[in-house]
Amino acid sequence: MLTRRRYIRIGTTYYKKVKKPLASGDTMEILIPWNKETIQSDHGKDYIAKIPCYDGLCSIPSHIDYKSTIETFYNQYHELDYKPKAGNCTTILTFLKHIFGEQYEFGLDYLKILYENPLQALPILCLVSSERGAGKTTFLNLLKLMFGKNMTLNTNDDFRSQFNYDWANKLVIAVDEVLLDKREDSERIKNLSTARQFKAEAKGKDRQEVEFFGKFILCSNNETNFICIDNEETRYWVRKVLPFQNQLNCTSLIFFERLKAEIPAFLDFLINRPFHTENKSRMWFMPKQLETEALIKLKSNNKSLIEKEMINVLEMIFEDRDLDIIQFQLQDIIASMNNLNYRNLSISKVKEILVSKWGLSTVNSSYTKYIVFLDGTISTSPHKGRYYELSKDRFLKINY
Repeated sequence: MLTRRRYIRIGTTYYKKVKKPLASGDTMEILIPWNKETIQSDHGKDYIAKIPCYDGLCSIPSHIDYKSTIETFYNQYHELDYKPKAGNCTTILTFLKHIFGEQYEFGLDYLKILYENPLQALPILCLVSSERGAGKTTFLNLLKLMFGKNMTLNTNDDFRSQFNYDWANKLVIAVDEVLLDKREDSERIKNLSTARQFKAEAKGKDRQEVEFFGKFILCSNNETNFICIDNEETRYWVRKVLPFQNQLNCTSLIFFERLKAEIPAFLDFLINRPFHTENKSRMWFMPKQLETEALIKLKSNNKSLIEKEMINVLEMIFEDRDLDIIQFQLQDIIASMNNLNYRNLSISKVKEILVSKWGLSTVNSSYTKYIVFLDGTISTSPHKGRYYELSKDRFLKINY
Protein backbone atom coordinates (compact mmCIF):
# COMPACT_ATOMS: atom_id res chain seq x y z
CA MET A 1 0.00 0.00 0.00
CA LEU A 2 2.77 2.42 0.90
CA THR A 3 4.63 1.57 -2.31
CA ARG A 4 1.51 2.16 -4.41
CA ARG A 5 1.14 5.68 -3.02
CA ARG A 6 4.58 6.54 -4.35
CA TYR A 7 3.05 6.56 -7.84
CA ILE A 8 0.15 8.50 -9.32
CA ARG A 9 -1.21 9.05 -12.82
CA ILE A 10 -1.97 12.59 -13.96
CA GLY A 11 -3.92 12.52 -17.21
CA THR A 12 -2.05 9.94 -19.28
CA THR A 13 1.34 10.34 -17.56
CA TYR A 14 2.65 8.35 -14.61
CA TYR A 15 4.65 10.04 -11.84
CA LYS A 16 6.77 8.90 -8.93
CA LYS A 17 6.87 10.89 -5.69
CA VAL A 18 10.47 11.50 -4.68
CA LYS A 19 12.26 13.67 -2.14
CA LYS A 20 14.68 16.01 -3.88
CA PRO A 21 17.65 17.29 -1.80
CA LEU A 22 18.09 21.08 -1.75
CA ALA A 23 21.28 23.11 -1.34
CA SER A 24 19.93 24.38 1.99
CA GLY A 25 19.99 20.83 3.40
CA ASP A 26 16.21 20.57 3.21
CA THR A 27 14.29 18.16 0.97
CA MET A 28 11.38 18.85 -1.34
CA GLU A 29 8.82 16.27 -2.44
CA ILE A 30 8.40 16.48 -6.20
CA LEU A 31 6.76 14.43 -8.93
CA ILE A 32 9.00 12.89 -11.60
CA PRO A 33 7.55 11.35 -14.80
CA TRP A 34 7.96 7.56 -14.56
CA ASN A 35 7.74 5.03 -17.35
CA LYS A 36 4.73 2.67 -17.19
CA GLU A 37 6.82 -0.29 -18.33
CA THR A 38 9.36 0.39 -15.57
CA ILE A 39 6.61 0.36 -12.93
CA GLN A 40 5.31 -2.94 -14.32
CA SER A 41 8.82 -4.38 -14.35
CA ASP A 42 9.40 -3.33 -10.73
CA HIS A 43 6.00 -4.23 -9.28
CA GLY A 44 4.13 -6.46 -11.75
CA LYS A 45 1.38 -5.86 -14.33
CA ASP A 46 -1.48 -5.94 -11.82
CA TYR A 47 0.10 -3.07 -9.89
CA ILE A 48 -0.74 -0.47 -12.58
CA ALA A 49 -4.50 -0.82 -12.10
CA LYS A 50 -4.17 0.10 -8.42
CA ILE A 51 -2.37 3.43 -9.01
CA PRO A 52 -4.68 6.42 -8.29
CA CYS A 53 -5.56 8.56 -11.34
CA TYR A 54 -6.23 12.31 -11.59
CA ASP A 55 -7.15 14.74 -14.36
CA GLY A 56 -4.49 17.27 -13.38
CA LEU A 57 -2.53 19.05 -10.64
CA CYS A 58 -3.60 21.87 -8.34
CA SER A 59 -2.26 23.52 -5.20
CA ILE A 60 -4.97 24.52 -2.72
CA PRO A 61 -3.63 25.43 0.75
CA SER A 62 -5.72 24.42 3.74
CA HIS A 63 -4.74 23.20 7.20
CA ILE A 64 -8.00 22.82 9.10
CA ASP A 65 -10.01 21.18 6.29
CA TYR A 66 -7.26 19.62 4.17
CA LYS A 67 -8.14 17.60 1.05
CA SER A 68 -5.58 15.65 -0.96
CA THR A 69 -7.99 15.48 -3.90
CA ILE A 70 -9.91 18.51 -5.13
CA GLU A 71 -12.67 17.17 -7.40
CA THR A 72 -10.59 15.18 -9.95
CA PHE A 73 -7.30 17.01 -9.33
CA TYR A 74 -4.31 15.97 -7.23
CA ASN A 75 -3.53 18.59 -4.57
CA GLN A 76 0.21 19.27 -4.42
CA TYR A 77 -0.20 21.14 -1.14
CA HIS A 78 0.75 18.82 1.71
CA GLU A 79 -1.21 17.81 4.77
CA LEU A 80 0.43 18.97 8.00
CA ASP A 81 2.24 16.46 10.20
CA TYR A 82 0.55 17.70 13.39
CA LYS A 83 -3.10 18.05 14.43
CA PRO A 84 -4.36 20.49 17.09
CA LYS A 85 -4.64 18.98 20.56
CA ALA A 86 -5.28 20.71 23.88
CA GLY A 87 -2.19 20.90 26.04
CA ASN A 88 0.68 23.03 27.30
CA CYS A 89 2.73 25.18 24.91
CA THR A 90 4.57 27.38 27.41
CA THR A 91 7.99 26.87 25.80
CA ILE A 92 6.75 28.01 22.37
CA LEU A 93 4.93 31.04 23.80
CA THR A 94 7.99 32.06 25.84
CA PHE A 95 10.14 31.76 22.74
CA LEU A 96 7.71 33.81 20.63
CA LYS A 97 7.63 36.54 23.29
CA HIS A 98 11.40 36.71 22.85
CA ILE A 99 11.16 36.90 19.03
CA PHE A 100 8.34 39.46 18.80
CA GLY A 101 8.90 41.43 22.01
CA GLU A 102 6.46 44.33 22.36
CA GLN A 103 4.77 43.12 19.13
CA TYR A 104 4.04 39.70 20.63
CA GLU A 105 0.30 39.83 19.92
CA PHE A 106 1.01 40.84 16.31
CA GLY A 107 3.32 37.85 16.02
CA LEU A 108 0.63 35.49 17.27
CA ASP A 109 -1.84 37.02 14.80
CA TYR A 110 0.71 36.50 12.00
CA LEU A 111 1.01 32.79 12.86
CA LYS A 112 -2.76 32.40 13.32
CA ILE A 113 -3.32 33.85 9.84
CA LEU A 114 -0.70 31.50 8.36
CA TYR A 115 -2.47 28.54 9.91
CA GLU A 116 -6.14 29.49 9.48
CA ASN A 117 -6.10 31.64 6.34
CA PRO A 118 -3.07 30.72 4.20
CA LEU A 119 -4.33 32.71 1.20
CA GLN A 120 -4.16 36.03 3.10
CA ALA A 121 -1.21 38.19 2.01
CA LEU A 122 1.18 39.04 4.85
CA PRO A 123 4.13 41.43 5.26
CA ILE A 124 7.69 40.29 4.55
CA LEU A 125 8.93 39.33 8.01
CA CYS A 126 12.63 40.06 8.61
CA LEU A 127 14.48 38.97 11.76
CA VAL A 128 17.86 40.65 12.18
CA SER A 129 20.59 40.40 14.79
CA SER A 130 24.36 40.75 14.65
CA GLU A 131 24.65 38.67 17.83
CA ARG A 132 24.71 34.89 18.14
CA GLY A 133 22.07 32.86 19.95
CA ALA A 134 19.21 35.22 19.10
CA GLY A 135 16.94 32.42 17.90
CA LYS A 136 16.40 33.45 14.27
CA THR A 137 17.16 30.00 12.86
CA THR A 138 15.24 28.34 15.71
CA PHE A 139 12.19 30.40 14.70
CA LEU A 140 12.49 29.07 11.14
CA ASN A 141 12.82 25.54 12.50
CA LEU A 142 9.67 26.06 14.56
CA LEU A 143 7.74 27.11 11.46
CA LYS A 144 9.17 24.14 9.58
CA LEU A 145 7.76 21.86 12.28
CA MET A 146 4.37 23.55 11.96
CA PHE A 147 4.05 23.67 8.18
CA GLY A 148 6.29 20.78 7.15
CA LYS A 149 6.65 20.26 3.41
CA ASN A 150 4.73 23.47 2.73
CA MET A 151 7.72 25.51 3.87
CA THR A 152 11.08 25.72 2.14
CA LEU A 153 14.42 26.99 3.43
CA ASN A 154 16.08 28.67 0.47
CA THR A 155 19.55 30.03 -0.14
CA ASN A 156 20.18 33.43 -1.73
CA ASP A 157 21.02 31.64 -5.00
CA ASP A 158 17.77 29.64 -4.87
CA PHE A 159 15.82 32.87 -4.72
CA ARG A 160 17.78 34.51 -7.55
CA SER A 161 17.60 31.48 -9.84
CA GLN A 162 15.23 31.59 -12.80
CA PHE A 163 14.25 28.01 -11.94
CA ASN A 164 11.74 28.64 -9.18
CA TYR A 165 9.28 25.78 -9.53
CA ASP A 166 10.60 24.12 -6.35
CA TRP A 167 9.19 26.90 -4.16
CA ALA A 168 6.41 28.32 -6.33
CA ASN A 169 3.65 26.49 -4.43
CA LYS A 170 5.05 26.80 -0.90
CA LEU A 171 3.28 28.68 1.90
CA VAL A 172 6.45 29.86 3.66
CA ILE A 173 9.61 30.74 1.74
CA ALA A 174 12.42 31.43 4.20
CA VAL A 175 15.96 32.61 3.50
CA ASP A 176 18.49 32.26 6.33
CA GLU A 177 21.62 34.44 6.26
CA VAL A 178 19.95 36.49 3.57
CA LEU A 179 21.85 38.99 1.42
CA LEU A 180 19.60 40.23 -1.36
CA ASP A 181 21.25 43.62 -1.72
CA LYS A 182 20.57 44.23 -5.42
CA ARG A 183 17.70 46.47 -6.41
CA GLU A 184 16.22 43.76 -8.65
CA ASP A 185 16.19 41.35 -5.68
CA SER A 186 14.12 43.66 -3.51
CA GLU A 187 11.76 44.55 -6.36
CA ARG A 188 11.14 40.88 -7.05
CA ILE A 189 10.44 39.88 -3.46
CA LYS A 190 8.33 42.99 -2.90
CA ASN A 191 6.15 42.29 -5.94
CA LEU A 192 5.80 38.60 -5.09
CA SER A 193 4.63 39.39 -1.56
CA THR A 194 1.31 40.69 -2.92
CA ALA A 195 1.13 38.68 -6.16
CA ARG A 196 -1.74 36.30 -6.85
CA GLN A 197 -0.23 34.81 -9.99
CA PHE A 198 3.37 33.77 -10.61
CA LYS A 199 5.42 32.52 -13.55
CA ALA A 200 6.97 29.24 -12.38
CA GLU A 201 9.79 27.61 -14.32
CA ALA A 202 11.53 24.25 -13.99
CA LYS A 203 14.63 23.11 -15.87
CA GLY A 204 13.79 21.86 -19.33
CA LYS A 205 10.16 22.97 -19.11
CA ASP A 206 8.20 25.96 -20.33
CA ARG A 207 7.22 28.63 -17.84
CA GLN A 208 3.68 28.31 -16.55
CA GLU A 209 1.47 30.66 -14.60
CA VAL A 210 0.49 29.32 -11.18
CA GLU A 211 -1.45 30.69 -8.23
CA PHE A 212 0.95 32.15 -5.67
CA PHE A 213 0.32 32.41 -1.93
CA GLY A 214 3.88 32.36 -0.56
CA LYS A 215 4.94 34.36 2.51
CA PHE A 216 8.57 35.47 2.78
CA ILE A 217 10.62 35.33 5.98
CA LEU A 218 14.18 36.67 5.86
CA CYS A 219 16.83 36.25 8.57
CA SER A 220 20.13 38.11 8.61
CA ASN A 221 23.14 38.92 10.78
CA ASN A 222 23.39 42.19 8.84
CA GLU A 223 21.10 44.76 10.44
CA THR A 224 21.69 47.64 8.04
CA ASN A 225 21.70 46.63 4.37
CA PHE A 226 20.76 42.99 3.78
CA ILE A 227 18.10 44.15 1.32
CA CYS A 228 17.31 47.36 -0.59
CA ILE A 229 14.24 49.09 0.79
CA ASP A 230 12.79 52.49 -0.06
CA ASN A 231 11.66 55.04 2.53
CA GLU A 232 8.01 54.78 1.59
CA GLU A 233 7.95 50.98 1.42
CA THR A 234 5.24 49.44 3.63
CA ARG A 235 5.56 45.72 2.92
CA TYR A 236 8.36 44.89 5.38
CA TRP A 237 8.17 43.96 9.05
CA VAL A 238 11.71 44.16 10.44
CA ARG A 239 12.49 43.03 13.99
CA LYS A 240 15.83 43.16 15.78
CA VAL A 241 16.15 40.06 17.96
CA LEU A 242 18.37 40.08 21.04
CA PRO A 243 20.24 37.01 22.39
CA PHE A 244 17.84 34.55 24.01
CA GLN A 245 17.97 34.82 27.81
CA ASN A 246 16.89 31.46 29.16
CA GLN A 247 18.28 28.54 31.12
CA LEU A 248 18.16 26.52 27.91
CA ASN A 249 20.04 27.67 24.83
CA CYS A 250 17.46 28.15 22.08
CA THR A 251 19.82 26.41 19.64
CA SER A 252 20.11 23.27 21.79
CA LEU A 253 18.59 19.93 20.81
CA ILE A 254 16.70 19.74 24.13
CA PHE A 255 15.01 23.09 23.44
CA PHE A 256 14.11 21.99 19.89
CA GLU A 257 12.56 18.76 21.19
CA ARG A 258 10.44 20.77 23.64
CA LEU A 259 9.20 22.97 20.80
CA LYS A 260 8.44 19.89 18.73
CA ALA A 261 6.46 18.25 21.53
CA GLU A 262 4.31 21.38 21.98
CA ILE A 263 3.28 21.86 18.32
CA PRO A 264 -0.18 20.18 18.66
CA ALA A 265 -0.96 22.26 21.76
CA PHE A 266 0.22 25.44 20.04
CA LEU A 267 -2.00 24.81 17.01
CA ASP A 268 -4.93 24.33 19.39
CA PHE A 269 -3.95 27.56 21.15
CA LEU A 270 -3.94 29.48 17.84
CA ILE A 271 -7.37 28.18 16.83
CA ASN A 272 -8.98 29.14 20.14
CA ARG A 273 -7.19 32.47 20.53
CA PRO A 274 -9.17 35.46 19.15
CA PHE A 275 -7.43 37.91 16.84
CA HIS A 276 -5.76 40.88 18.51
CA THR A 277 -5.84 42.93 15.27
CA GLU A 278 -8.33 43.48 12.45
CA ASN A 279 -7.81 43.02 8.74
CA LYS A 280 -7.40 46.64 7.61
CA SER A 281 -5.01 46.41 4.64
CA ARG A 282 -4.09 44.08 1.79
CA MET A 283 -1.38 42.61 4.07
CA TRP A 284 -3.73 42.57 7.11
CA PHE A 285 -1.61 44.84 9.33
CA MET A 286 -1.43 48.62 9.00
CA PRO A 287 2.12 49.88 8.25
CA LYS A 288 2.16 51.99 11.42
CA GLN A 289 1.53 48.87 13.53
CA LEU A 290 4.68 47.19 12.21
CA GLU A 291 7.00 50.19 12.35
CA THR A 292 10.13 49.41 14.38
CA GLU A 293 13.51 50.99 15.07
CA ALA A 294 15.06 48.17 13.04
CA LEU A 295 12.92 49.11 10.02
CA ILE A 296 13.85 52.80 10.33
CA LYS A 297 17.53 51.87 10.62
CA LEU A 298 17.33 49.66 7.53
CA LYS A 299 15.65 52.39 5.49
CA SER A 300 18.17 54.99 6.63
CA ASN A 301 21.15 52.85 5.71
CA ASN A 302 19.78 52.04 2.28
CA LYS A 303 20.57 55.54 1.04
CA SER A 304 23.68 55.84 -1.10
CA LEU A 305 26.27 58.56 -0.41
CA ILE A 306 25.06 60.52 -3.45
CA GLU A 307 21.44 60.38 -2.25
CA LYS A 308 22.46 61.59 1.22
CA GLU A 309 24.32 64.50 -0.38
CA MET A 310 21.32 65.38 -2.56
CA ILE A 311 19.10 65.37 0.54
CA ASN A 312 21.56 67.65 2.34
CA VAL A 313 21.48 70.22 -0.50
CA LEU A 314 17.68 70.24 -0.68
CA GLU A 315 17.35 70.42 3.11
CA MET A 316 19.57 73.53 3.16
CA ILE A 317 17.32 75.23 0.60
CA PHE A 318 14.05 74.21 2.31
CA GLU A 319 15.24 75.47 5.70
CA ASP A 320 16.98 78.65 4.50
CA ARG A 321 14.05 79.85 2.36
CA ASP A 322 11.24 78.30 4.44
CA LEU A 323 9.68 76.73 1.35
CA ASP A 324 6.72 74.36 1.05
CA ILE A 325 7.68 73.40 -2.51
CA ILE A 326 11.00 73.56 -4.32
CA GLN A 327 11.58 73.42 -8.08
CA PHE A 328 14.96 72.55 -9.54
CA GLN A 329 16.66 71.23 -12.64
CA LEU A 330 19.14 68.38 -12.64
CA GLN A 331 21.92 70.87 -13.39
CA ASP A 332 20.94 72.99 -10.36
CA ILE A 333 21.44 70.22 -7.85
CA ILE A 334 24.65 69.09 -9.58
CA ALA A 335 26.03 72.66 -9.43
CA SER A 336 25.19 72.94 -5.72
CA MET A 337 26.83 69.60 -4.96
CA ASN A 338 29.94 70.65 -6.88
CA ASN A 339 30.06 73.94 -4.94
CA LEU A 340 29.99 71.96 -1.68
CA ASN A 341 32.94 69.85 -2.88
CA TYR A 342 30.97 66.62 -2.99
CA ARG A 343 33.02 64.07 -4.89
CA ASN A 344 32.32 61.09 -7.12
CA LEU A 345 29.28 62.79 -8.64
CA SER A 346 27.41 60.84 -11.29
CA ILE A 347 24.82 62.78 -13.30
CA SER A 348 23.13 59.55 -14.38
CA LYS A 349 22.98 58.34 -10.76
CA VAL A 350 21.46 61.64 -9.55
CA LYS A 351 18.82 61.42 -12.28
CA GLU A 352 18.11 57.77 -11.43
CA ILE A 353 17.48 58.70 -7.78
CA LEU A 354 15.18 61.60 -8.75
CA VAL A 355 13.14 59.57 -11.25
CA SER A 356 13.30 55.90 -10.23
CA LYS A 357 13.64 56.15 -6.46
CA TRP A 358 11.88 59.41 -5.60
CA GLY A 359 9.33 59.12 -8.41
CA LEU A 360 9.70 62.71 -9.66
CA SER A 361 8.88 63.88 -13.18
CA THR A 362 9.66 67.14 -14.98
CA VAL A 363 7.39 70.11 -15.70
CA ASN A 364 8.10 72.71 -18.40
CA SER A 365 7.53 76.25 -17.09
CA SER A 366 9.15 79.14 -15.22
CA TYR A 367 10.62 78.52 -11.76
CA THR A 368 12.98 80.03 -9.17
CA LYS A 369 16.48 78.61 -9.42
CA TYR A 370 18.43 78.01 -6.18
CA ILE A 371 22.19 77.36 -6.04
CA VAL A 372 23.98 76.52 -2.77
CA PHE A 373 27.58 77.72 -2.23
CA LEU A 374 30.38 76.49 0.02
CA ASP A 375 29.91 79.31 2.57
CA GLY A 376 26.25 78.34 3.01
CA THR A 377 24.81 81.21 0.97
CA ILE A 378 22.08 80.45 -1.55
CA SER A 379 21.56 82.41 -4.76
CA THR A 380 18.18 82.79 -6.44
CA SER A 381 17.27 83.72 -10.00
CA PRO A 382 14.26 83.33 -12.31
CA HIS A 383 14.65 80.57 -14.86
CA LYS A 384 12.72 78.75 -17.60
CA GLY A 385 12.88 75.13 -18.65
CA ARG A 386 11.99 71.61 -17.55
CA TYR A 387 12.29 71.19 -13.79
CA TYR A 388 11.46 68.75 -10.99
CA GLU A 389 9.01 69.74 -8.26
CA LEU A 390 9.28 68.42 -4.70
CA SER A 391 6.97 69.27 -1.81
CA LYS A 392 8.31 69.55 1.73
CA ASP A 393 5.95 66.80 2.94
CA ARG A 394 7.27 64.38 0.34
CA PHE A 395 10.84 65.43 1.09
CA LEU A 396 10.34 64.66 4.78
CA LYS A 397 9.15 61.16 3.85
CA ILE A 398 12.21 60.67 1.64
CA ASN A 399 14.45 61.85 4.47
CA TYR A 400 12.65 59.74 7.08
